[in-house]
Formats: sequence, structure tokens, C-alpha cells
Amino acid sequence: MSFPRLSAFPFLRRILFASLGLALAACAQQPPRQAAPAAEPAAIQSQAGEPAPEKAEAPVSEAAAAAKPDLPKQDLTEAVLYEYLLAEIAGQRGSLGLSAQAYADLAKRTRDPRIAKRAAEVAVFARMPSAAIESARIWYETEPTSMQALQALTSLLIGAKRQEEALPYLHKLLEGDDSGDGFLRLARLLANNQDKALTLKLVRQLAQPYPKAAQAHFAVAQAAIAAEQSELALAEVRAASRLKPDWDLPALLEAQLLQRQSNALALQRLAAFLEQDPKAREVRMSYARVLVAERKYTEARIEFQTLSKDFPDNVDVVFAVGVLSLQLQDYALAEANFKRLFTLPYRDKNTVRLYLGQIAEEQKNFPEALRWYDEVARGELYLRAQTRYALVLNKQGKLDAARAHLRQVEAGSVEGRVQLLLTEAQMLRDANQPREAFDLIGRALENMPDQPELLYDYAMLAEKLERMDLLESNLKTLIRLKPDHAHAYNALGYSLADRNLRLPEAQELLEKALQLAPGDPFIIDSMGWLMYRMGKHTQALEYLRKAYTARSDPEIAAHLGEVLWVAGERGEAEKIWLEATKRTPDNDALNSTIKRFKP
Repeated sequence: MSFPRLSAFPFLRRILFASLGLALAACAQQPPRQAAPAAEPAAIQSQAGEPAPEKAEAPVSEAAAAAKPDLPKQDLTEAVLYEYLLAEIAGQRGSLGLSAQAYADLAKRTRDPRIAKRAAEVAVFARMPSAAIESARIWYETEPTSMQALQALTSLLIGAKRQEEALPYLHKLLEGDDSGDGFLRLARLLANNQDKALTLKLVRQLAQPYPKAAQAHFAVAQAAIAAEQSELALAEVRAASRLKPDWDLPALLEAQLLQRQSNALALQRLAAFLEQDPKAREVRMSYARVLVAERKYTEARIEFQTLSKDFPDNVDVVFAVGVLSLQLQDYALAEANFKRLFTLPYRDKNTVRLYLGQIAEEQKNFPEALRWYDEVARGELYLRAQTRYALVLNKQGKLDAARAHLRQVEAGSVEGRVQLLLTEAQMLRDANQPREAFDLIGRALENMPDQPELLYDYAMLAEKLERMDLLESNLKTLIRLKPDHAHAYNALGYSLADRNLRLPEAQELLEKALQLAPGDPFIIDSMGWLMYRMGKHTQALEYLRKAYTARSDPEIAAHLGEVLWVAGERGEAEKIWLEATKRTPDNDALNSTIKRFKP
């Protein structure tokens, strides 16, 4: 099929060419129906086309005309129209290779920057990097003032590891930029490059002519972090701070690096910056967050309250004060801050409702808690809210109603159904009905035999019922399904150690658990308990003290107290038991341990 020639009808040519321009713009809003690859350059993005003017004769301002690229003057020939339609229809039908090649050919023939941009986009979607680069090169050559075209071409060359070709364009990105912000754009441009070592090499090479530019050192520091060269990153970010001491980004990045060594060093750096600039919001926010990481909640709340005075409508600050106040059991202040978020442009209202439900629940205002949980709309927090709703019913002594509520909740997924089952089993446990919980999970496993959470819970319930055979078989099945499940190794190793059975095997299991989760206080406690069973009291105390320091759990306190008592350090044992009983007076394991030694 051939298209009619339009040379005899110039007015039709103008109309059709205008339609083609609009079609190109509209198509730019609808990329081919295939997911974009992860390596797509950020600079190549579809943009909405300009709306067509109401009248063809609408005047265009001189400034607007000057901003437009110098488009080529050419006729819309049969070949151009055919090639365009072929490219677009092929893309819409999923033939991305054909579409990309047709667009690339059209870009070479017309040297129109709009078509070249589209050609580069489609080639990226089609995973044809060479075609994308050539089209982006035409785009930049025909529209040399376009920063987007320059960034696209540079990013594609870097992604293809053609760094030597990319260097002249990278230098152009930095030309005539007295502010140094070009280095910040450079960092964003190279962020998606997978070869972090190459990125660092390029950034250092580009930064070398700018030794007095703080942004150049900062860009090198960012690239060094990505390339896992922390010492270089620290040196460069400190150089940036010396050159521009009032710039907060280097201080924040330095604190981030220092926090890998210790929170104390990070706090020291942030505090030093705040001394010279007390109003530095992001620095104070980071300072408060590191205090939270150090569990210095009171000091952190003071910092957030300072931020509240300086930035009263900042939703992040209001939210943080609410969370910390809840952590410190200042329920009135927590509630006031969370309710205030309803009057501010805070998007995640469901999270606020969930926290308000928790505040009411903590204060035993159960009707209010149920109201807030019930108001959480469907979404990622819906299942959690419905679970809390059932647990509140259970706290009111309404176990049957709580179980009925869980069973009518639409889980939405297998994982959701599992969480509802585990919650129901926990309520039965709390009601001292382990056999009913055991049967519930057992029936669920008949339909979902390979669900790790169900296998683990069933094993723990089997232990309560002294069914060591089921405990061991389920945990071994779990380990086979999930060889990185640290708590499965821990549960089996601890069960053997607690019963003084197969202690060498228990040690292998616990060593594996510690290898997978070296900082877990419960696994450290299990290893301490194993050492005690093996008669190694000194090593047992080392592990148990470390576990108790990390988490003052009543069962860890029971273990540590027993080993201290047997080792002759009875005063310290009594002190730990007393602290633990004040926090959790009804813990069975703790109370039974104390009664054995102090009847």
C-alpha cells in the first residue's frame, strides 16, 4: 500500500504535519507496553506534549520562540509518515526491536530532535543500547542547548561503559557552573550506574580541576560511599566541610559515615554543626534520630520539641514527637501530636489512626482503641489494625468474639491468612489453651504444609506439650525450606540444651544461628545457657550478660540470675531478679527460677 503524494496540497501538508507533531507528543506520554529496564537513564523520561493551540494563527511570543529548538524544515513525505507509523504501531504491538530500529532510521533521516528523543526512549525500552546512544547523540546535536539531551547521552554512554566517549559530555555538564551545583547533578546522573568503581574513577577525574569546590569533594565522597571506600569518603566529605563550613550536606554525610563506627561519633559531629547553626533543621532531625538509635528517648524528644517550636507545621517533626512521646509513655502529648496530623497535609492517616488506637489500648480505653482500629481503611495497615482489634476484644475477656472477628477478616493473601492464624493461636496460648492452639495450627499445616511461620509456631506449641518428636521434625523441615532461618536453629539448639540432650549437636545449631544473626539477644542467651549446661560458667556469664545488656527480657534475666547464683555471685543475681520482677511480675519462667533458689 502506498500513501498519496502531498506536494500538490501544501495546506494539507501543514495540517498533517501538525497532526504528526501532536501524535508524537501524545505517544511520548504512552511508552511501549513493556516494563522499562532498571538501567533506564533518568534523563530519558516521557513528557506530556504541549496542547494544540485553539487557532493555527495564535501568536507566539519572542521568548517562547527563542526557547524552541531550531527544527529542520522538511516535507512530510510518504517515507517519513510510513516510517513513523511503522515505528509507533510496532511499539504498541510489542515489537520493540522493530519499533526501535524504525525510529532510529527516522531520526537519522530527519535529524528532528523530537523524533530523536522518541527514538532514544524506545531503544532504551527495547534494550538496544547502541541504537539508544546514536539517537541520543542526534537529539543532542540537533538541540545542543537541551540539558535533558546532554544528560541522556551521557548516562547512556556511562551505562554502556564507554567512559572515554562520555568524558567530553561530562565536562560539558560542568562548564560555566560557578556555583558547583553541576557536581550535584553529576552525582544524580551517575547514581544508577552499576559499576560503582568506574563511577568513582570518573568523578575523581572530573573533580581534579576543581580543588577549591566543596561540591566536587562532596560528589567524590558520594561516589566513594557507593564504591564502599569509606576512608576516602570520610576524607573527601571533611574537605568539603572545610571549604564550605556552613553547608549542612557534608555534615550529614560525615555523620552517616561515623555512625558506622559508633553513634557517639555521629552525635559529636552533628552537635558541632548545631553549635554554629542551631536552626539547621535536617541536622537537628538527624541528631534526634541518632539519639533514638542510642535509646536516649528523653534527649531525642527534647530535640524534636525544639524542632516543633522552630518548624511547627513540619509533619515529620510532629510525627516524630508523637512516636517518641508514646515510647516514653507520655500518652497525652503523643495523642495531641498524632491528632494534630489530621489538620496538616500528612498523607498516611491510617498510620496515625493505628498509633491513636495503640495509645488508647495502652491506657486501657478499649472502646476508643476499637474505634480507631476500625477506622483504618483497607490497605497495607488494614490487616494489622484488624489483628489489634481482635486482641483488644481478647483483653476484654471476649475470646470467642475475638476469634470470630479474625475469621471474618479478608486476609487478601496466604501470608495474611497465616498472620491471622498465628494471632488466633497466640490468644489461645494466652488463655492457657495450648492444646487448642496446637490443633488449630496443625489443621492449617494440612492445607499449607510449607509455610515457615506455621512450622515454627507448631514446633513451639509442640514443646509446650512435651512433643519433642514434633518439635524436632518441624524445625528440621523449616531449616530445609529456609536454611537461613536463624531462629529455627536457635529453637532446636536451645530445646536440646535446656533438656541436657545432645549438647555437641546443640552447640553446632546455636553456632549456626549466631552466624546468621550475630547480634540477636535471644540466640546469645541460648548460647549462654548451653555453656551453663556444659559446666562452662565463665563463658556462660559472658554470653548471658551480653544478652541481658542488649535486651532486659525476663527469661534472659532468669538465666543470668541462675548462673550468677550458682557461681556464688548471689547479690548480683538477686538484684537482676528484683529488677526483672518489677518490670514483668507475672512471668512464669522468671518466678519459677526464683522459687527454686529462694523458696
